[in-house]
This record gives sequence, C-alpha cells and structure tokens, in this order.
Amino acid sequence: MPRQLPDPETESDTDGAGSGEDSGRDSSAGPRPGWFGRRLRHPRGARGVSVGTSVLAGVLVAGALLLPNRLDGLTFTTFLRIPAEGILLAGLLLAVPPRGRRITAVAAGLLLGLLTVLKCVDMGFYSVLVRPFNLVMDWGLLGGAADFLRESFGRTGELLALTAAVLLAAAVLLLTTLALVRLTGLMVRHRQAATRSTLVLGTAWITCVTLNLQIGDAPIASRVNTVIVNNRIEQVRAGLEDARVFREETAVDAFADTPRDQLLTGLRGKDVLFTFIESYGRTAIEDPAMAPRIGTVLKEGTASLKAAGFEARSGWLRSPVTGAGSWLCHTTFLSGLWVKNQQRYRTVTSSDRMTLTRYFRETGAWRTVGVVPGVRYAWPEGRFFGLNHVYDSTHLGYHGPYFSWTPVPDQFSLEAFDRLEFGRKDRGPLMAEIILASSHNPWAPVAHMLDWKDLGDGSVFHRVKKEGKDPREVWKNPESVRTEYRNAIEYSLHSLIEFVRRYGDRNTVLVFLGDHQPVPTVTAGSPRKDVPVTIVAHDPKVLDRVSGWGWTQGLKPAADAPIWPMNKFRDRFMRAYGPQKG
Repeated sequence: MPRQLPDPETESDTDGAGSGEDSGRDSSAGPRPGWFGRRLRHPRGARGVSVGTSVLAGVLVAGALLLPNRLDGLTFTTFLRIPAEGILLAGLLLAVPPRGRRITAVAAGLLLGLLTVLKCVDMGFYSVLVRPFNLVMDWGLLGGAADFLRESFGRTGELLALTAAVLLAAAVLLLTTLALVRLTGLMVRHRQAATRSTLVLGTAWITCVTLNLQIGDAPIASRVNTVIVNNRIEQVRAGLEDARVFREETAVDAFADTPRDQLLTGLRGKDVLFTFIESYGRTAIEDPAMAPRIGTVLKEGTASLKAAGFEARSGWLRSPVTGAGSWLCHTTFLSGLWVKNQQRYRTVTSSDRMTLTRYFRETGAWRTVGVVPGVRYAWPEGRFFGLNHVYDSTHLGYHGPYFSWTPVPDQFSLEAFDRLEFGRKDRGPLMAEIILASSHNPWAPVAHMLDWKDLGDGSVFHRVKKEGKDPREVWKNPESVRTEYRNAIEYSLHSLIEFVRRYGDRNTVLVFLGDHQPVPTVTAGSPRKDVPVTIVAHDPKVLDRVSGWGWTQGLKPAADAPIWPMNKFRDRFMRAYGPQKG
C-alpha cells in the first residue's frame, strides 16, 4: 500500500528529519534525491531558505494590503501601519475548517492580487486624469493608452510596455496567492502564536482608532482596502444611475423647436472656425514659470491681430476632465451636455442630439468641415457632429514625420485647411471644427514655425523633428516636461495667430479654446480644470453681441473673468447669435 504524504498544513515546521519519514526505510540507502535529499544533507541551509521565503511572503502580503492607490501616498510611513483587512483575513483563515482552508487562502490571494493591480492602475489614472479608474466606464481608455504608447515610442515600445504590464499583473496575482497560501500553512503550524498575534494586533488597531494615533498625516490603523472596495461598489452603482439620468438630459434641447431660418442669424455670411488647442489650460497662462512667455505671445498676438483689423474677447470655461480625454471636452462644448466619461460619450454620440456644429449645417447656410489630424482611422462620430466633410491625418496631403503622438504639425494642418477649403474662390460660407494637436502629451519633439511658403508636402519637417528632443529624455525631469509643454503651447498659438493674420478677412470669426488642463506633472497638482476661450472677429458687430458676457479684451482672459461650465457655451452662443429681441 503506498505511503500517505503528510498534510502540508499540519506538517511540523522542521528540517524534514523525523516527522514525515518512512520508519521502515533503510537509512543506509542514502539521502533522497532532489529537494528532500538536499534538505537532509543541508538542514541549516534548507531552514534558512524556508524562513526567508516565509518572511518574503509576509512582506509581500503586508505590502499589498498597505499599498495606496496614489503615487503621492508611496511613503515609508505608509507601510508602517496596521491593516485592518490583514487582521480580519488572519482570523478568517484560522477559523476556517482544514478542508476549506486552502481554497479560502487561494481565493483571498487572488482577490488581494486583483486589488493590488487595481491600485496600480489607479496610480496611472491619478497621474494623468487626477481620478481613479472607473470599473464601469473606463475600459475603452485602455485602448487609447495603447495608441498613445505606439505613437510616442513606436510599435516596439508599445509591445514591450503592454507585455510588461500583462506579465507584471500575472506575477502579482501568482505571488500574492502563493504568499498567502504559505502564510496560512505557517499560521496553522503555529496556531497558538498566530492566534495571540492576531488578537494583539486587533487590540492595537482598535486602540489606534480610538486614540486617533497617526504616523505623520496617516493614521496607524489602516483600512485603505476597505475604503477602495466601498468606493468601487458606490462607483458602479452611481455609474448605472448616471446612465439613466444622462439619457434623460440628452433628450432636452432648448433649440429643438426653433425654426432653422431663425438659428445663428447673427453669423450669416461669416466663416466660423471652432478651434481646439490640445491641453491649453489655465496653467499655461498663470503658472509663474510659463506666464511670462505665454503672456508675451498673447499680448503680441493681440496687437498683431488688431493691426490687421481683428478684435478679441476672452473668458474661461471649466472642462469636464483634466490631463486627457479631449473627445469628451469637444463633445461637451459642442453638445451642451456634461460629457465627463466614456459611457456618456457613447450615449450622446449614438443619439440624435443636436450639436453646435450640426445646427450650423441644419440652417443650410454653411458648408461644415472638420480638420482632425489626430484621427487615423474611420471616424463615424463626424456624422454626429454634423460635418459635411472630414479631413483626417491621411487626407491633408502631409508627407512628413509624426511628432510623437501628433501626426501633423499645427502649422501644416492650418495651411492644408486653407488649401483644401478656406482659400477656395468658388465657395460659400464655411463652418469648420479644427483640432490642433501639436501640444499633445508628451510634448517632444516640438515643431517650430517655418515660412508658410516652404511647407510644401510636409517633408521639410523631417529636419525639424531631428532638431527636436527625445521624449524619453524629456520625461526624466518634471521641469523639462513643463518647459517643453510651454514650448508646444507657444507653437500652437503662433500657428493659429499667424493663420488668421495671413488668411483671415472681414468675414472670419474664430472661436478657439483649450480642451483640458495638462497632466499633473505640468500643473503641479493643481485641481483647477479651467481652460481659456477666445472669440476673434473682424466685424465689430460680432463682438457686440457678446458684450454682456463680461469677457476680457484681447487674447488673454483676466484672472477674474467669468468661468462657465463648458457645456453652457453652446446655448449661450446660440442665443447671442440668434434673432435679437427689441
């Protein structure tokens, strides 16, 4: 009859000699082969490995339990606290009957691993979007992150990063599970000591809560995992409720019953250009390290446009997001709805909601076009936004290099717009949605202004890119990132201002704005979501219609200029440029 192997949960923690040996085995036969044989030959070494492995398992589990979900929480004192979840888990594993103990340990290890992976994902989201990962709405953003890696670091860099992420996640799940199984066996073998330790730690945790004891700013008694799980449960519930509420909001439109011949009458005969400058946020204008240079660009731009007969008015809009998510901001601005997440974006773009650009088309008085150089694939949303024709990165005639994520430099995009639409002699009034993407993260390399006559097919930008900086080098230093961000915003503003001076006329009306603030590395952690918005026009009657808005003269909004939620712009704009009463 074969010998029954000892239960690893009840086996004595010895070096292997005596407790589990076959008493009938001839001792002269020599040590067993493999690991058991080496344990018999080197008992001290084997015990050292066993103790070391147990210590590493304990450190891993404790680290996973105390790991925060924000990078700014990764401090030494964070890992000196007492995790409530660890105490409860130890008590549970000691109380579970032997038959179900291993299953419980494996399940708990997997759940702890999943929670650890979620915390790591949260760190990335907080670093870019200043919020945690949303389990209901954010899965689609992971694909966008992969696209960003590919365009910034190439296909090889993308594959390496994704492979590393998958392997790391799998390793976390495996290691937390193995570590918890090992600690469970250790606790069972030393049940009395484990029980006493659990009771002592539980008492200490309650005492720390009662006395509000802290290490620095962090309470010694930690319950970070409970808070994260509770927040996720509430997040899922709120996400499901938000979907219902937003569908109702989508159906309400103040201009749905307005006759088309009474829409936007104050702009008839004008060319209206809605232009978004990527990541152009309040930080660019007010941060002490950026304000002098950006302020000079805006001041000189105001003067040069004035010399060409243009005036400007500027204010602030509060964006629904920060760090990333340009499409959410574009949709918020144009739809008049607060599109703060991917679920809302999918809902509104699959509805018949009228956007500002779509209202222009519905009047029949404008040809509506989109210049979207950041789009590389089919873009069905163009139909939702009411665009008669869309020029993406493959239809602008550009044969130059990509600048990291940015497919086409802003100056070339604007020159292509003039060549393809704006400069045509046989056209009627135009309404255009233009996305300027050169100021998109990672802000390296950055293009610089060239003579407009030298742009050609864009091949000249190969030389410009070689003169630029490597994003991997730039991102080693936060101050370098901030400097290159400022340079990118300067380039985008110069491109737009010079375009208006070069190609604008008495019928040109430009509305340009930022979509969202840049990432926290640039904003230095500022929670503000404000972006500048400006109306430029040659005809004074256009700006007279917004004289009651309280906006600042020129391209730079004053610090105390009004701040509107971005979704309020559509209706206020349409009322301002609709039929005037009295």
